[in-house]
Amino acid sequence: MVIVDKQSLILYNSYGGVIMSNELIKYDPELNTIPLRKFTPIEMNLFFSIISRMRDKGDETVRFSFEQLKDLSNYKPTANNRFEDDIQRTYEKLMGLHFGRRSKSGLNREMFVMFTKFRIVGEADSPYIDIEVYKDALPLLNNLDTWVRYALAEFRDLRSSYAKTAFRLLKGFRTTGYAFLSKEDFFELLDIPKSYWKKPGDVDRYVLKPIREELTPLFRGLTVRKKYGKGRGKPVIGYSFTWKPEKKNANDFSQGQFQDERQKLFNIQHNGELTEQEKWRAIDKVKGLTLGSTEKQALADKQAEHDKKIRDQARQEALAELRKGFGNHA
Repeated sequence: MVIVDKQSLILYNSYGGVIMSNELIKYDPELNTIPLRKFTPIEMNLFFSIISRMRDKGDETVRFSFEQLKDLSNYKPTANNRFEDDIQRTYEKLMGLHFGRRSKSGLNREMFVMFTKFRIVGEADSPYIDIEVYKDALPLLNNLDTWVRYALAEFRDLRSSYAKTAFRLLKGFRTTGYAFLSKEDFFELLDIPKSYWKKPGDVDRYVLKPIREELTPLFRGLTVRKKYGKGRGKPVIGYSFTWKPEKKNANDFSQGQFQDERQKLFNIQHNGELTEQEKWRAIDKVKGLTLGSTEKQALADKQAEHDKKIRDQARQEALAELRKGFGNHA
């Protein structure tokens, strides 16, 4: 017998074992306008894992066991002391953010913290964290009229903080297949160092490169284009992203590891934007291989193919000489 938890689509067998877990993150688009300044990828995973379970819980206190939150966020280190430190740093950074909303005209604005309770209890037999959403932040997670939605697993498996933020932003336009960010917004929302402002090479290398490599498997036909302004040197004034739009009722749930990986590899191989080296790196990340593994294998295959051609050519030349010799003795 299979039991289904419909909120997060967790499938259990009759013995209580988990068959498959598909956790969705869903929140008001306003949350995407808040730069997560100085957040590490681990802290982003923890924060959005919490967000995934706080939806439609109103102002009630929600309890997360350490093991539950580790599982949701795919947290690798196992020591509880280190885990508590990471949770505390995540909360401290959240307290430094100004969540809020604004009217369509932009004239009315509100700012507030997101959580009023964040209690870590590590001395309990089963350590846990109690979290409560601040009343003014409730519209970000409850009774949503519009929303951003995506799979937690896809988000948490991204390695780069730039790729994670770009993923969230693009998912806000998933049914249109197009997003444009001015240079100012791009730098602010992705929390890019100001030292990169006049160094487009650094933006290409450290920001755009991981975004292309990590998001191409998830967005079919992804392209990233710089928009140039007028004036001396044609300065970059913004960045546009295009991809094949998702259907409004598209299913964000995993189709199973094999099918998910197959689709990601298809998106990589059929993307005309990535260089061969970028495709190899993207494949390594999808398969969880050491970077360079796919390139090493591809080059070995090319060398083997080249050696085979040389051997075949030598064989053909030898046969031709033999035939020529037989002809002379005829």
